[in-house]
Amino acid sequence: RRGPPGAGGLVPPEYRSLVVPRHARIGVVGDTATATEAWLILHGYGMLAQGILHWFEAAERSGRVLVAPEGLSRFYQERNGIRTVGASWMTREDRDHELEDQQGYLDRVVEEVIGQIPRLEVHGFSQGVAAASRWVARGVRPVARLVCWGGTVAPEVDPLALSRAVQGAPIEMIVGNRDKWVAPEAVAADVDKLVASGCQARLHGFEGGHRVDNGVLAHLELLAAR
Repeated sequence: RRGPPGAGGLVPPEYRSLVVPRHARIGVVGDTATATEAWLILHGYGMLAQGILHWFEAAERSGRVLVAPEGLSRFYQERNGIRTVGASWMTREDRDHELEDQQGYLDRVVEEVIGQIPRLEVHGFSQGVAAASRWVARGVRPVARLVCWGGTVAPEVDPLALSRAVQGAPIEMIVGNRDKWVAPEAVAADVDKLVASGCQARLHGFEGGHRVDNGVLAHLELLAAR
């Protein structure tokens, strides 16, 4: 764009932010009216709600509802020569507003879908770990357990705020020994960082890659029953 006469050169564009309503898709397994426990499950980059819920089929129980909100940013991607649709929680572009939208979205999912179900457990997978840790650390609602699959806690999250939000419960960190997207050593270092900051945190490994493991799911069920 040309500036006013005599200004010389181009006038840089002005960028404004506008909040707009939009539809969000949330996958729900179970009866929210009768459940006594809810799991909020945040998928990884390039996934959709249906994909992450498929990985949690072994966790389906009477009295438990699984709630998987889908990231607000969808895109086309090529996988094995097939064009598919995936979703993302955010990118670094316009980061502050992306984070604000993400956290407000999760607040509303918990308020309107999970409601007053007494026990809330939060699971994040891959990119969803950062989103989950940010939301939990804000302390909007007490959380019985935070489970991080194949990812690390968002670097700006205060570990003590995270610990308070989970009421001192151990933060469960899980990674496969053949994970190509996050190094097992990085997850182990994250556990060490949390512990050094005064949090309880536990590292769980399994034989496999970048996924949710049914054996670890079963182990977590046993830990919760103690």
